[in-house]
Amino acid sequence: MIKIKLSEKELQQLKELQTEGNELVFSLGQIEAQKVSIYSSIKIVQDKQLKLGKELQEKYGDGNIDLETGEFTKPE
Repeated sequence: MIKIKLSEKELQQLKELQTEGNELVFSLGQIEAQKVSIYSSIKIVQDKQLKLGKELQEKYGDGNIDLETGEFTKPE
């Protein structure tokens, strides 16, 4: 087997590229973890919206709420 020693510059470039690749993979893992957390938070908010919507429907009946004015409008 013939061994050839790389130059310091070549070796340094390879090490830098390996480090950069590792950092990108690590960043991607962090993004995936954040994504899971965000989806979980969205589900919680949607559940709260559904619960409040049911409570308001029981209290006021069917209709629409204008979030700007806070007025509830019943259909005729």
